[in-house]
Amino acid sequence: MTMGQILTLFGYGEAGRTFSCAAGWKARAHVFDAKTDAPQTRATVLAEYNADGVSGVENSIDVLRDSLIILSLVTADQALSVAQNAAKHIAPGTLYFDMNSVAPKTKRVAAKLIDAAGGRYVDVAVMSPVQPARLAVPLLLSGPFANDGCAALAELGFTNLRVIAGNVGRASSIKMIRSIMIKGQEALTAEMMLAAEAAGVVDEVLDSLGDGWEAKAEYNLERMHTHGNRRAAEMEEVAKTLMALGIEPVMTSGTIKRQREMAA
Repeated sequence: MTMGQILTLFGYGEAGRTFSCAAGWKARAHVFDAKTDAPQTRATVLAEYNADGVSGVENSIDVLRDSLIILSLVTADQALSVAQNAAKHIAPGTLYFDMNSVAPKTKRVAAKLIDAAGGRYVDVAVMSPVQPARLAVPLLLSGPFANDGCAALAELGFTNLRVIAGNVGRASSIKMIRSIMIKGQEALTAEMMLAAEAAGVVDEVLDSLGDGWEAKAEYNLERMHTHGNRRAAEMEEVAKTLMALGIEPVMTSGTIKRQREMAA
């Protein structure tokens, strides 16, 4: 990224903050996050901005007009509305990286909005937790501007990039279908541990599964407690993906419920 060029981040949760701090974008990164609108979280969010040296903005309109790169890193249920708002003010030629965990159809709708406004939409699938990988997190890119996007992300500091041949939605299809297993395993872990605790046989159950399962169960439960609501929103997009493919999301529906319950 050219020195002084504005980079706009929509969302400053775990992913946005991790990327920004790891890359050292500092004031070049202009951040717009819905949490700044909520009185109960505004002070905390602004303190994070100050600590990280990024520029927090309360109105994204002006910064969008000056930005040539946009990273959308919000929750799945907010991804389309962010694209809708960005399309109203995006500068011609701006690369719009949709890094959200949403269904291919959702990304295709967002792409039409961005491209119609003169932007360049790139479907990006984040294929593993951003911690501890940070800028080495594997990213899949698809769509007509994927090659341009790959070069721009490499300049931003990302090191594990792969372009997937095909249109917008190809990368997100891989991510969504993979999540059936990854998030489903978490939900099964929670159900197993709830039952084991109720029966008083936690140690015995974990021992029967072999080495490493105590740590794996602890990790899966922590991710659900911390990110269960976000994961549930993602899995709702997975359910849409399955239904579009003609597959009833039987197991995924259970995953959605368990993820949301564990977050609560």
